[in-house]
This record gives sequence, structure tokens and C-alpha cells, in this order.
Amino acid sequence: MKYNLEVELDFKMPLKQLYFNKIINKTNNNMKKNILALILLLVSVLTFAETPKTETVKIKTSAVCEMCKERIEKKLAFTKGVSESNLDIESKEKIVTVTYNPKKTSVEKIKKAISEVGYAADEVAANAKGYEKLPSCCKKGEM
Repeated sequence: MKYNLEVELDFKMPLKQLYFNKIINKTNNNMKKNILALILLLVSVLTFAETPKTETVKIKTSAVCEMCKERIEKKLAFTKGVSESNLDIESKEKIVTVTYNPKKTSVEKIKKAISEVGYAADEVAANAKGYEKLPSCCKKGEM
């Protein structure tokens, strides 16, 4: 009898461990499936998310020097919808290239922002108050 009792105990312990291991494995498998589903959901959302479309416009300015370039680019950096601006001060026409989101701003608003700083932007004349604030080296003598 003693021998049988030992054998029974040996079998009972592994059965309990097997039972708990089975429960733990089921839980782990469910967690793995949930994590996989979450990852797939995130990938699909990020894949189909609408990326903002941008447009680029070139505007002729009345800029003269590097200080003009800094002023215009700084103003455009704080203009809603503008993601990038670069004034080519070395070119003869002094053209600023602006990349912007057409859902947030328009070419007219960008030209108005340049005008407010005191510079002409294509057909939009420089704002008189902005022009008065310019240093003498930046004034072209148009006003």
C-alpha cells in the first residue's frame, strides 16, 4: 500500500501542474492574439490615415538683404498652414518659395503676411506700417 500511495501522489502533482500550465498557456495565447489584433489595427489606421497635402508657390518680393530674408522667413514660419519657406536672396527677382497646406491657408494670406512685414509680394503692395519699421538697408525707396 505504501508503494501505491507514493505512486498516486506522484501522478496527482503533475496533473495539477499540467492543469495550471494549460490555463496559463490559454491566457498567454489569448493575450498574444489580442496584442496581434491591436498591432494590425494600428498598422491599418496609420496606413489609411490621410496625409496632409501640400502645395508650393513662388512669390516675388521686394527683399534686399539677408535681414529681409530673416524677417520674411520668420513671419512665414509663424503663419498658420505654412510648413516651409525659403527666400532666394541671391536671385535677381528675390523669390520666396513657400510650401503650405491649402486647407489651412491660401496664397492670398501668405502674400498678406509678407506685406505686413513691410515687403511687396507679387501684386500686393507693402504695408505702410510694416515698411516704416524696416531698417534703412531694407527699404527700397518704393513708399
